[in-house]
Amino acid sequence: MATKEAGRASGARITWVVVLIALSVLLNYVDRGAIGVAAPLMKDDLQLSATGFGVAVSAFFWVYAPACLFVGWLCDRFCVYRVFALGVTIWAVSTALTGFVGGLASLVLLRLFLGLGESIAFPGSSKIFAAEVPAERRGIANASVSAALAFGPALGVLFGGAILGEWGWRAVFWVFGLVTLLWLIPWQVAAAPLRAQSIAAPPAERVSMARLLRIPTLWRMGLVHFLSNYGFYFLLAWLPLYLVGTRGYSIGEMTVLTTLSFTTQGVVALGAGWLSDHMVARGSHEGELRRWLMIAGQLATASAIAGIAVADGAAMLALWLVVAGIGTGLIATNLFAIGQIFAGPRAAGSWVGVQNALGNISGIVGPVITGLIVDYLGGYGWAFASAAALSALGALLWWTIIPDIREIET
Repeated sequence: MATKEAGRASGARITWVVVLIALSVLLNYVDRGAIGVAAPLMKDDLQLSATGFGVAVSAFFWVYAPACLFVGWLCDRFCVYRVFALGVTIWAVSTALTGFVGGLASLVLLRLFLGLGESIAFPGSSKIFAAEVPAERRGIANASVSAALAFGPALGVLFGGAILGEWGWRAVFWVFGLVTLLWLIPWQVAAAPLRAQSIAAPPAERVSMARLLRIPTLWRMGLVHFLSNYGFYFLLAWLPLYLVGTRGYSIGEMTVLTTLSFTTQGVVALGAGWLSDHMVARGSHEGELRRWLMIAGQLATASAIAGIAVADGAAMLALWLVVAGIGTGLIATNLFAIGQIFAGPRAAGSWVGVQNALGNISGIVGPVITGLIVDYLGGYGWAFASAAALSALGALLWWTIIPDIREIET
């Protein structure tokens, strides 16, 4: 772990880097979720079926998931700060160009490039956090990213909904892409002194990908990551379309309801990060604490997805959306922190790259499964049921198959 005494960077410098990483993840989920915000108008304008829309959402993950493997490897061997900037550039340009698409083929192509660029976010941030952030601050560092992960969709829906209603769906992508490009300016300033002080592992200390892939715990983490992601991605991609197309809410009402859930997620993520750091500093076992927070998050998410499907009226729907925010907030704060614990500073980029790649297979198969269910089974009922069941299964597996959470000898 890098410290000021080791000559890596001052606490103030790393704080600014953590803030900018959190901001990048916020923009990451604004841009990633833009397709869901634009869906009520874009789907009809481009004449997409539910299955076609599901394919477009899924296309992001065709590249994103495998790219996480390669990007994690890059982060452990080269300057993570430069790799991070390159990834942001690719995804920002891809977002802006999506505003010019004319059909499914061009939409899928740009979703592929978006996935390539956005694959830097979690391997890159985990590499920096594992190397630079002490254990008693790991919770709040990851919570800042987790809160951004939630506030990104919330702000994306809030501002994207306003842009959608005023200027149409194409402007959503133009504005979001431009704002992300502007992030590169403060990043270049904040990271400049750090680029010369590489936190890449020396050649003699590097952990090969083949060695990592022989660790059973990594595969188990990939499985529970898949189940943790499934419910969140289901809500992120399909909730706006479901609320407008099936429940009959206006775009304005959809914006308020969806923003409520993501805002709750962000607040809970920050609170859980602060509380977990406080408890670790007072002597709690960090690994077991984070395991039980994951179990609670999975159960809350499963209950909320089931509740949304049967909610009668806006008040009950809002209540279940708050519960969904609580569940996903607990999950997001601890999911990558646990991966960082298992990997340690030497292998954090590669470990989280593999874990995130396996976990995001849910993003490949989930949207297509949901689209097929909606098109061929006549509604969202079975889609909600399957998402709730998989989230509940995640709680069980976090309890039963994940071993003692501590750094693994690599």
